[in-house]
Amino acid sequence: MPATPQAVRSPDPQEVEALHSAVLQSLEDDQAVDLLSIPLAGKTTIADHMVIASGRSTRQVASMATKLAEKIKGEFNRIARVEGLPTADWVLIDAGDVIVHIFRPEVRSFYNLEKMWAFGDAPQTPGGPAPAAQA
Repeated sequence: MPATPQAVRSPDPQEVEALHSAVLQSLEDDQAVDLLSIPLAGKTTIADHMVIASGRSTRQVASMATKLAEKIKGEFNRIARVEGLPTADWVLIDAGDVIVHIFRPEVRSFYNLEKMWAFGDAPQTPGGPAPAAQA
């Protein structure tokens, strides 16, 4: 049985930030709900950024994920690994330097990845100030 290919990581910080910006812009363009980014650089080796967003329905979640994977392939020549697309309750897109989770709101609320991955830091909301850290 062949091994699943690993997502490619870039040593170039500018390419990482360009990918991160493209992910955020794509999700904003597709009207993702509650979009946020958690910086992971220096905290884990799995990625530099984790982006979490919600779609209003399974159809929107699947559409956003498919479009984003195509954008990553077209603009960055990377094959993003996509998991969860058939049910589209929670779709994971591993683009190497950026990991994206797109949820239906109920599923996102249940798993609460923001709390798990925030490392005591408040997640960053793209386009606005970071929310105040909770005590």
